[in-house]
Amino acid sequence: MSLSHQQKVYIPKSVRANQYITAEIKVTDALLAHYPDYKTCYQTLSRSIFNLANQEELYNVHVITNDKLPVVRFHSEAYCFPTAEQIIFFYNPEYHEAQSLHSKDDYRARKIRIVFLATGDEIRSNSANLHIKVQSFLAKLMPQLPEKDLTIKIRDHQHLSYDLFAKAKGNKESYGYKLRSISDRYRSRQCPLPEGHGSLCYVTVKLPLSRKLKLAILPEHTNDFTPLYQKLEDAFVQAASAKQLKQIAMVANGLTPLVRNSKFDQVDGTDEVQMLGFDPNIEDQQFICHWDGNHLVEMVSFTIAAGVNDSKDGALGRYLNRVEDALRSFASELALDKSREDLIVRFHQHISYQAPQQLLS
Repeated sequence: MSLSHQQKVYIPKSVRANQYITAEIKVTDALLAHYPDYKTCYQTLSRSIFNLANQEELYNVHVITNDKLPVVRFHSEAYCFPTAEQIIFFYNPEYHEAQSLHSKDDYRARKIRIVFLATGDEIRSNSANLHIKVQSFLAKLMPQLPEKDLTIKIRDHQHLSYDLFAKAKGNKESYGYKLRSISDRYRSRQCPLPEGHGSLCYVTVKLPLSRKLKLAILPEHTNDFTPLYQKLEDAFVQAASAKQLKQIAMVANGLTPLVRNSKFDQVDGTDEVQMLGFDPNIEDQQFICHWDGNHLVEMVSFTIAAGVNDSKDGALGRYLNRVEDALRSFASELALDKSREDLIVRFHQHISYQAPQQLLS
């Protein structure tokens, strides 16, 4: 196999691309001192944000002042679904626009989070343009705020999602992606990033625990689900190890996995979120596992993080090809029916950095 061929990964044409950027402004006593109460602060700031967003041609913008975590997914209809700790945005980038404030009047936010959802088509090829627009937006917003020297953390989240079994369902068309890191793509689009930015690439896969799968592994009328989880763990670890994929996780406790770079971020879990901390610079095996044989869940989540060498010099295509090979081997071991079942692969790329003062002044 030629090197150029290795670097490409062939993804079904039905792939969904997603991008959203968050700007987190730390709430300080000094900022709040300019307003009579929290509610006035949030409403006044959100009005400024929405007015400026229109001017900057940013058409799907949300302001979160209740410290809930945004999660973004594709849907043909637009929904905003809040839980105790998260706000899940379902939308179609081609059609949906919005401006919403998500707040709690008597609550002091740790940070004001502005969420910019990508709109239009060709999301991936236009990703640098959105980032440039957000940087321009922030440079104009910060002088309008009553308090100077506020710190801002910028996070750019992008993912491609597709069914690994698309071909078996008759969707034969695919497109060859030469995957590159966000920083490489942005550099070629004149959107430089600060030197010290953090980056993370990983794949997540959700496996529904079908009746057929449970019947194949578990004895009837059992309350001990250990054999099921152990079989999944063994099959996953073996498939990943065979492809030298060393940073992996299995979560089957009903929580939403959230991947962070353990070098930069705290990785404590919560009632809804299972934090998974990987350090891409570590070469050793990192296997994180969360399941309990006494509790049956509907869905098991698997994560395969890219190491630092997987992201260099066009190696991401080879990484995703290895991930796909491992997942096919895993699916075969479990005898999944490719024509009837979905195995949705999400390839995530994240970057984060603290906005430098020259950007904001």
